[in-house]
Amino acid sequence: RTQEEIHVLLQEFAEAGAVVLRLKGGDPSIFGRGGEEMEYLRALGIEVKLVPGITASQGIGAALGIPLTLRGVADSVTFLTGHSKDGDGDPISSIESLASPLNTLVVYMGLQTLPIISKTLLDPPSTSPHPPMDPLTPAAAIMKGTTPEQRLVFAPLKDLSQAVVDAELVSPTLVIIGHVVAASPLWEKSGGVKVYEPEDVELMQQQVGEMLGELTTSIPQNLSTQL
Repeated sequence: RTQEEIHVLLQEFAEAGAVVLRLKGGDPSIFGRGGEEMEYLRALGIEVKLVPGITASQGIGAALGIPLTLRGVADSVTFLTGHSKDGDGDPISSIESLASPLNTLVVYMGLQTLPIISKTLLDPPSTSPHPPMDPLTPAAAIMKGTTPEQRLVFAPLKDLSQAVVDAELVSPTLVIIGHVVAASPLWEKSGGVKVYEPEDVELMQQQVGEMLGELTTSIPQNLSTQL
């Protein structure tokens, strides 16, 4: 259904006296069109309550050990849509202005436009006052993150677009670009391309859980020894 059709459905159910739950994945106010739906309904005098959620980048980042901000590595994070639109409002056309080494870029719905996003970051237009991003900047593309079907590609920015094509990732895919990606235990320390299938991530997460369990068990023993 189109967004306009969804608006009308919400309106019709609400005006019929129903309590309507519009359930979304992630956070409805971050690229979830929750704001559009609230505006439409409130303009008609229909009461709306928004229940916040955890947006995809936060949930995926936490699950994969990627902190979106990290002291001394990234002091800011920018969420943007990868959907390309005509006109001056196109976020892709000015993405190079966000290419700070201390900024983490999170691209929602950017699978189809990833080639131009990467090219713009690595080779800004000649008229741009912004320098190119380091081609070795760590990056990750996460397909269906935190689900049993998730597949991951970790790669330097210069290789990410082709690696995603080779891995045959499909939507929905989230892209994270920035030095914080290297904080993940899944990052290939050599800086090369690494593709993870669902079973690979599950095994590594189990290993990390076991390590944390062993660490937690040993802490009281270490404390008693020191005391």
